[in-house]
Amino acid sequence: MSRILITGSTQGVGFNAAGQLLDEGHEVILHARNTARADSFGALADRAAGVVTGDLSLMQEVAALADQVNALGPIDAIIHNAGILGGSARKETAEGRLQVLAVNTLAPYLLSQRVAASRLIFTGSSMHYGHDGALNDIEWTTRRWASSQVYGESKMLVGALSNALARRWPEVLCNTVDPGWVPTRMGGASASDPLDLAHRTQVWLATSDDVEAQVSGGYWHHMKTRSPDPKTTAPGFQDALMARLDALIGDCFG
Repeated sequence: MSRILITGSTQGVGFNAAGQLLDEGHEVILHARNTARADSFGALADRAAGVVTGDLSLMQEVAALADQVNALGPIDAIIHNAGILGGSARKETAEGRLQVLAVNTLAPYLLSQRVAASRLIFTGSSMHYGHDGALNDIEWTTRRWASSQVYGESKMLVGALSNALARRWPEVLCNTVDPGWVPTRMGGASASDPLDLAHRTQVWLATSDDVEAQVSGGYWHHMKTRSPDPKTTAPGFQDALMARLDALIGDCFG
């Protein structure tokens, strides 16, 4: 059995993933943004190996979250499920970072650095294609705000991050999963993909001994690999992105 951390597991895809993993006998560490949000776990918390809290938009809190997780013992896998939309207007965190970039891209990177795990599952999106020139204005300080583009770009960047880590950490299985457009609070009631399928690929990649799951650098949707945006697989783009992310995170601790 494995021990898995799931970020953003108070509802939706993360909550369902936690339920399946617990039913299968795995140990699960649940995550909520704060203690008030953690109340929504209900009986699921009683079955969990632990509940940790931390605001993923703030790198100082991500670092503290990692300390909480590490205090609970070794972790086999992290399902980086938490994410936010771009919002109707640009919003910065208290650390001066673009909020959507902080939650969707910076936090998974920092948490992966500070919590050792043999499997990392990042959350992508079909909206990640395109977004040329992202590194020229990664925090959207000069471009005209476009919510869907901002969100999709953050998912393109996290896909490139996943592949960069797969290349740099060959001992770690790193994969990106598109859960589909599902009817969660973030996806909305009109979403067309079934919610009960959204978490299954994450769970499988986090725990399975199947040969097909012992891969790294994949982009997945409903148990099948797909071709991602070419930028996410380009080493030059990955290296440039990692340098930018390191600088942005470093500024939060300066």
